[in-house]
Amino acid sequence: MQSYLKRILTARVYDVAVETPLELAPNLSARIGNSILFKREDMQPVFSFKLRGAYNKMAQLTPEQLKRGVIAASAGNHAQGVALSAHRLGCKAIIVMPTTTPQVKIDAVRHFGQRSVEIVLHGDSYSDACTRAYELEKERNLTFVHPFDDPDVIAGQGTIGMEVLRQHQAPIHAIFCAIGGGGLIAGVAAYVKQVRPDIKVIGVQTTDSDAMARSLKAKKRVTLNDVGLFSDGTAVKLAGEETFRVCKQYVDEVVLVDTDEVCAAIKDVFQDTRSILEPAGALAVAGAKLYAKREQLKGETLVTVCSGANMNFDRLRFVAERSEIGEKREALLAVTIPETPGSFRKFCSLLGKRNITEFNYRYADPKAAQVFVGIQVKDQSETADLVDKLQRGKLPTLDLSDNEMAKLHLRHLVGGHAAAENEILFRFEFPERPGALMNFLNSMDHSWNISLFHYRNHGADYGRVLVGMQVPRTDKKALKTFLDTLGYPYWDESDNPAYRLFLG
Repeated sequence: MQSYLKRILTARVYDVAVETPLELAPNLSARIGNSILFKREDMQPVFSFKLRGAYNKMAQLTPEQLKRGVIAASAGNHAQGVALSAHRLGCKAIIVMPTTTPQVKIDAVRHFGQRSVEIVLHGDSYSDACTRAYELEKERNLTFVHPFDDPDVIAGQGTIGMEVLRQHQAPIHAIFCAIGGGGLIAGVAAYVKQVRPDIKVIGVQTTDSDAMARSLKAKKRVTLNDVGLFSDGTAVKLAGEETFRVCKQYVDEVVLVDTDEVCAAIKDVFQDTRSILEPAGALAVAGAKLYAKREQLKGETLVTVCSGANMNFDRLRFVAERSEIGEKREALLAVTIPETPGSFRKFCSLLGKRNITEFNYRYADPKAAQVFVGIQVKDQSETADLVDKLQRGKLPTLDLSDNEMAKLHLRHLVGGHAAAENEILFRFEFPERPGALMNFLNSMDHSWNISLFHYRNHGADYGRVLVGMQVPRTDKKALKTFLDTLGYPYWDESDNPAYRLFLG
């Protein structure tokens, strides 16, 4: 690890990267009772920290290696860092990107690389692109620039830790870093633990992309079958070998956050800076909030590395929709109201002066009405108090605020029950690319009737679909074969209480 300290101190990052500011977040700090500092890596020329590691790796290459050129596989921030580095160093670079990469990211790589970059589109995922990149590396005798699992890349990212300690010499309780493959946190931890070992270094991952967290717990690298794609910058199935070694020695812990908590963190950063981070860029903020609450911290200083701001604009509507739920400031409730005169007025009186964010109802039964309602609340405890108040008012109430199907689909779909025999309900995710939906439909047994279908473009790189299918009980084996061969992540929602109340 002494070698990492030397590598970081002598890293060549400032030919292209800038020393980003460490800023106090006044609104967020006041709300949680601790000093939250944002390390603004979103202010780099490529709007991400990835430039540091990519350039440091390429700057260490020999003139002969630079003349032959470099190659990288990436669908986002690393690609832009390699492209700009290639332009500055005057070498050729091949960037292999999945065919599903949004055009805005492809255009950004071309912009930063100018005439130095050749873009190759291959496969549907990063893994496919990476495999092709390794093939081209051998075919053309190029140098591979890994996005995280390389000592020079790790050292480049470690300059962030060096800057933090120089910019804030007062006590720091913890530094929070997002983890995908682990290059960022490995670099920061390798420096901080050599210089200020009293400072905790804490990683943050999403609950559906937690390869490093599982690996540290198992004391060996664990490969995930699937990863969530909302935080696409950290959607890595297997942590790096070298990054895992460093993290095992120096990282204090990894906290896990969900999609709603990430959306709330994006909003927190916007309110304090008027800047919009990408989901991976806001992970550290979400993790610091969760950690401070869990540990009941007060008066401490927490540094969060805001690692990137390459956000797809269309995704903002999803972030805005989910941020209030992530902060527990919106409750989604299913309330059963008698179909009798005055019952609706009673329901409204029990809600009081709270702001209603949405209201969905359709007549379906002469005895009882099912109402889907969104309500602004101060925090989770107020939600619990409201549910209790409605229950005591003899209005059966179910809190759906943590029900993924209800948040993604039901709130846009409420419309009454259907008498669909043998109906089963599944929620799917598939890559947002031409042909993905047809592949789904063509893979189905054509004797199965689709009784419900809901899709809504959330501005992400993957689609979310809710499907009701009428499948005879004798077709259970065929259903399992369909689900297994389809290759899309899925969840059986047939027993979801939200479905039973409103759609079943």
